[in-house]
Amino acid sequence: MNIPIFNTYIDQSAVSEITKLFISALLSEGEIVKQFEKQLELVFGFKKCITLNSGTSSLHLALVVAGIKEGDEVILPAQTFVATGLVILQLKAKPIFADIDYLTGNISLESIKSKITSKTKAIIPVHWGGYPCDLDEINFIAKENNIIVIEDAAHALGATYKNRPIGNISDFTCFSFQAIKHLTTGDGGAICTITNKYHEIIKKRWFGIDRSKSQLTELGERNYNINELGYKYHLNNYAATLGLANLKDYHFRLNKRIEIAKYYQNELSKINSIKLFKYKSDRQSAFWLFGFHVEKRNDFIRALKEKKITASVIHQRIDRNDVFGGKNNYLINQEKFDETQIHIPIHDSIDKEKAEYIVDTIRMGW
Repeated sequence: MNIPIFNTYIDQSAVSEITKLFISALLSEGEIVKQFEKQLELVFGFKKCITLNSGTSSLHLALVVAGIKEGDEVILPAQTFVATGLVILQLKAKPIFADIDYLTGNISLESIKSKITSKTKAIIPVHWGGYPCDLDEINFIAKENNIIVIEDAAHALGATYKNRPIGNISDFTCFSFQAIKHLTTGDGGAICTITNKYHEIIKKRWFGIDRSKSQLTELGERNYNINELGYKYHLNNYAATLGLANLKDYHFRLNKRIEIAKYYQNELSKINSIKLFKYKSDRQSAFWLFGFHVEKRNDFIRALKEKKITASVIHQRIDRNDVFGGKNNYLINQEKFDETQIHIPIHDSIDKEKAEYIVDTIRMGW
């Protein structure tokens, strides 16, 4: 038995559906993309959802639509993947790294408050591992300071906060459909927004052209007049076909993952050398990751590796990369988090038998 930290889920129906698409040869963006967007809205209760070709594109486009310019400051946690910070640099804005909560990996409210200046234009809370940030408080801080909130929900598809779906709460919410996410389109992403004016701009994700309003002329060319810089960020029919197939049993798969997480929490809470992350009852994690803090981490990793189980640190602080200045920012909880965080497998191929094997291996010690 070999248990990796991630897997890629592809529904069996995807093969026949993609074969039909190949036969049609209609591979670029078309009706299937629209169907996928409608299904995302139906399955998750999103108000307005536009698909794109990656989660990174969704973050970048959200910043563009939010009006982030050169010299503006954007607050984000250092506990994330580098893409969250790189999209800020692409606009020549300045990433301002905030501290996190040691027991969640999510951005700290107090740290956000301490980082706000007259140049702050946006906050990007990252739902670490799929566990929702304190969104009411974050949006209150943002409103008080006239700041845009752009949720990085790459880990959080299907998560809820106070009975609201992640995707229906802030100015922008950005999802990823990359290969090892809950829902994959091979690569892809989406932006959800609760604001009509933002939705209309996001629809111009194809070179700044809203194709639904750009009809073909008698000459065979679209009629359009681009009045702002645009990007080639649209999703294609091939990716959308895979996404539609994988959506069919999404909530069943998510509930299975939540049950595995509950089992881990119950059993691992009995082990003194492990400190579990905290989970509030007013929100539901999507559990893209199952993480906790562990003593003697290297020994822990080796002990599980001997039993063919992959345990892994997922993303250490990104602010020390040279591209972000390589500065030694004083983030006390981030320092502690980096020393002890670890994650064990939780994905579609983890059933009760494998979960029990993982827990039994951990009980044996390290």
